[in-house]
Amino acid sequence: MDNLFFDLDGTLTDPFEGITNCIQFALEAMGHVVPEKEALRWCIGPPLTQCFTQLLPEGDEENTRVAVTKYRERYRTIGLFENEVITGIEPLLIKLHQQGRRLFVATSKPHVYATQIIEYFGYTPYFEAVHGSELDGSRTNKSDLLAHILFQHDLDPKCTVMIGDREYDVYGAKAHNIQTVGVLWGFGSREELMHAGADRIAENPKVLSTILNAEK
Repeated sequence: MDNLFFDLDGTLTDPFEGITNCIQFALEAMGHVVPEKEALRWCIGPPLTQCFTQLLPEGDEENTRVAVTKYRERYRTIGLFENEVITGIEPLLIKLHQQGRRLFVATSKPHVYATQIIEYFGYTPYFEAVHGSELDGSRTNKSDLLAHILFQHDLDPKCTVMIGDREYDVYGAKAHNIQTVGVLWGFGSREELMHAGADRIAENPKVLSTILNAEK
């Protein structure tokens, strides 16, 4: 496959500290009970509004909006840099880029933040474009996002693979008949990815490299 879509959180980087710290910050600022970080692990992957709707005692639209605003107060200056590289990812990106594959970031995170993270880790040269949601919440749905990327770059879904760690990546890709590889170093389990219908599973970046070379 020539077109490779990479999820960001849990696939290219480990954002656990930044995301959980910012969720805790938002909840505390609103006077709500603050869960331990591990209890917030499930929040990495779904759209932020979906997480706060479930976390807040009154998860109505207004409270969710306030929580997202508080979250971003910290995230845009501190949280997005509380992030770690995943061992083996950069050598894989270099190899795929040298092969002439077309690499894209496809994340539900707002693209304004995703672009900064990709630049921060020095990954920008490997990607043709970084795509994410808008701050107003549009394109947080993975299916909508992938439709946008396919259209913007005139890509053939049959020549495309989506690589991600959560069921949202798989479901979004399946809506467009895009092949999927679920990765196990992120925040989704093998069971979650298989249940969603992932075509292949990669336990580590080395296995992912083998799978993607087999797809070429």
